Amino acid sequence: MSFPADSVGLVTPQKFLFEQPLALECGRVLPRFEMMVETYGTLNADHSNAILICHALSGHHHAAGYHHADDKKAGWWDACIGPGKAIDTSKFFVVAINNIGGCHGSTGPTSPNPENDNLPYGPDFPLVTVRDWVKTQAMLSDQLGIDTWYAVIGGSLGGMQALQWSVDFPDRLQKCVIIASAPKLSAQNIAFNEVARQSILSDPDFHQGRYLENDSYPKRGLILARMVGHITYLSEEAMKQKFGRDLKSGNFMYGFDVEFQVESYLRYQGEQFSRNFDANTYLIMTKALDYFDPSREYNLSLNQAMAQTKCQFMLVSFTTDWRFTPERSQEIVDALITNHKPVSYLDIDAEQGHDSFLFPIPLYVKSLRAFLGGEKLLQSTVTEQV
Repeated sequence: MSFPADSVGLVTPQKFLFEQPLALECGRVLPRFEMMVETYGTLNADHSNAILICHALSGHHHAAGYHHADDKKAGWWDACIGPGKAIDTSKFFVVAINNIGGCHGSTGPTSPNPENDNLPYGPDFPLVTVRDWVKTQAMLSDQLGIDTWYAVIGGSLGGMQALQWSVDFPDRLQKCVIIASAPKLSAQNIAFNEVARQSILSDPDFHQGRYLENDSYPKRGLILARMVGHITYLSEEAMKQKFGRDLKSGNFMYGFDVEFQVESYLRYQGEQFSRNFDANTYLIMTKALDYFDPSREYNLSLNQAMAQTKCQFMLVSFTTDWRFTPERSQEIVDALITNHKPVSYLDIDAEQGHDSFLFPIPLYVKSLRAFLGGEKLLQSTVTEQV
């Protein structure tokens, strides 16, 4: 298969092992952990061109390119990562990670628990926070020999990680890009997450989180959780244009099976998700969302938290995003301005809702490319690819 000219092409994930114990915010300790990583582009001689990509709730390390010659689906942010794209891999060395607690190769609930005969951790895997993730990402930075990231970038839950980076490690990033995110969840968002969790916890196939040991998984719960989540990721306009009130067969069936196209779409999305995502991981990720609040260490003052930062910021929101509305991004912008921090802010008119950050919307892409720049980095002599 020939790949597009602006694709990073074939990529191979790498697993990084960390033997030192990891103390978590919840008070527990992981004796060791592994992190799955993909890299694109080449690290320059002074290691000044590295960009970290942080993923959202159901994301992972496969952000760009293809895993094999017949792979029909590129990485989740392939629209923005590649040679000549907004995150230009001919200039930048891009690192995409799968957070611990995930289910795509990093240590998580499906990993063997050394303290329980190497059975899967399952529900015994500790709850992790955004601060924990940023801590492990800093440890990865050390292994890669990257003292300072040129930029840390993320959308949604990934944007929260980028924000936490700017507070916890202000000297280790030059630019911070926070897209379709928020300084903490609203009560409504916590409520959506709780409905999703309850759909999983109440599934009889959940087995108190030990479904792998019972050779099953909470399929119905995962389907419902994904359906609830997916509704919040789309805007009303996007759903109207995509489905309207179209009937699958063209006629009312007067029953409870699929009749409307939107019902068919949601069930399909839920079915696919249930096959590819671990239920315990979903519970962990939604709790990390709920717990996130960088102001907790600063008298619950976002202004005080933002006073710690030293990097340049770019924030992007989308007009139809009702999961993380533009007002939530503006809270961060206001706190940065209060502290006289350098910040650019765009509210992009887009119809895709919260999922807009995944699409190559022209103004969004051009602005991201302009903010990252990177022309001066071409002067650096390249070294071997990590």
